[in-house]
Amino acid sequence: MSSLIKSISFIFHPLFMPLFGLCFYFWKSPKFFPQELIRAKFISILILTVVLPILIYLLLKTLGKVKSIYLKTTKERILPLLVNALITLLIIRRVVPNSQITELYYFFVGILVSTMSCLILAYLEYKVSLHMLAISGVFTFAIALALHFRINMNGSLALFAILTGAVATSRLHLKAHTNKELLLGTLIGAAPQFTLLGYWL
Repeated sequence: MSSLIKSISFIFHPLFMPLFGLCFYFWKSPKFFPQELIRAKFISILILTVVLPILIYLLLKTLGKVKSIYLKTTKERILPLLVNALITLLIIRRVVPNSQITELYYFFVGILVSTMSCLILAYLEYKVSLHMLAISGVFTFAIALALHFRINMNGSLALFAILTGAVATSRLHLKAHTNKELLLGTLIGAAPQFTLLGYWL
């Protein structure tokens, strides 16, 4: 059971969530996209949101700025969150511009707002669950896509709800967060996605 719980925290690590959101969009979208474009977006997001942050993390760990990939203290979170915000801004401007794929553009704008909110809270020494922030943001985006495209995604949304609960349970079991930190992370992840619906829904 302990191994399963740790696996949930690893599989649904915040680094992977933007990529999951991108894949879910291309899987469910009724719009036609050339395979070359899908492949290019996938590779770009994979490199920018997974590979590059891991390399930067290894550098920060070598320099003694962070101790673990879970960034347990608010002080450890400041530099990685700042880097993540800059990477997300680059994605918004170069990889998924509003003129090309509106839904993904606002998905990443929501991610940027959530990241900046966490960065501000980290400066104020408030800790929130980045795991819950990430999965709740993708879950909210999935709900928005179901409304936007007016297609039945009940099975996928039910699965997202189960996974969100599993991640919360995992973080509590590992004593990584309090209930308050989980709730705050959920709100910061979901709220920007909901707020931005008026621009593209």
